[in-house]
Parts: sequence; structure tokens; C-alpha cells
Amino acid sequence: MKSTKNMSGGLIVFIIILTMITGFKLDSPDEFEHGVIQFGIVVSDIDQSLNFYQDVIGMTNTGGFSIDEKFGKSSGLTGGMPFDVAILKLKDNDQSTQWKLMSFNKKSNHPMPKYIQDDTGVQYVTIMVKSVTPFLNRIKEHNIPILSTTPTILGDGRHFVLIQDPDGTFIELIGAE
Repeated sequence: MKSTKNMSGGLIVFIIILTMITGFKLDSPDEFEHGVIQFGIVVSDIDQSLNFYQDVIGMTNTGGFSIDEKFGKSSGLTGGMPFDVAILKLKDNDQSTQWKLMSFNKKSNHPMPKYIQDDTGVQYVTIMVKSVTPFLNRIKEHNIPILSTTPTILGDGRHFVLIQDPDGTFIELIGAE
């Protein structure tokens, strides 16, 4: 009896080690087509936001699409208002998150947040970068205020930079110097 208990304990340790080494997963439901989430961001000024995300963050505009009145209403997205969506990505491939920008040409209903605790909902995104230096150069070039003490060094030695997009979404840039 004791040897069976030791054997099953050894099997559990083996499975844990196998999982860590190979990425092997025990059977789990696979309901998702892929592991990428697409974000739809409503902005007050589409041109200003496109400039920020392309020129400061360095995203690539990979296209877009339009929603007409009929689909806006039947999908529940709008009350029948048409709109255009611009799709941005960090890298132009199928595994990249889509950052979908759209505008209804109106200001936000809430004040510009100063800190992430000032509002609810999605308040910040984290972008892992190879080096923060080119970002710091573009941030300075475009007169974007840096909200963090720069450089803020994380426990693992990486650098942390915090800025906001034109509508107040906080952007964390984390990477080597």
C-alpha cells in the first residue's frame, strides 16, 4: 500500500516536471479559436489617437472595416449609428493582438484619469518591449508627459515607463534600458 502511494506521488511529480519542461497540458476545454484578444477602443479623436499609437507607440495600421447602420443596430453595438474601425497591431501577424480604434466624434463622459484607481473598466495596457530607449525618444519628440519616475527599475532589472494615450488610457512600457 505504501509503495502505491509513493508511486502515485512520483507520477504527480513527473507530470509537473513534464508540464514545466514541455508545456504539456492536462486535458482542458478548448473553446477558443486562438489565444489572441481583440480590443475595441472608442476614442474622442481618431486622427490624434492614430498618430499616438503609430508614431509614439510604433503600432502598425493593418487595415480596418466599416460597420453600417443596419449591422450597428442588429448587433447591438450602436443604436443604428455607422462607424469605421482602424486595426493596429504591434506586429503584423495572426498571433498579434488587434487594437481596434473607432470614434464617434465626441468627448468622454468621464474626467481624464490621473491614476488607474480614478475610474473603472480597462485602465491600462502593458506592452513588453526589447528596449525602452526608442520609446523614450519618441515620447520626448511628441511631448508626451511621462507619469512614472524615469527610469523606474523593476526588481528584475527591467525599466518601466508610464504614459497615457490622448483619451487617458495608461500605457506601461516594460523592457531593457
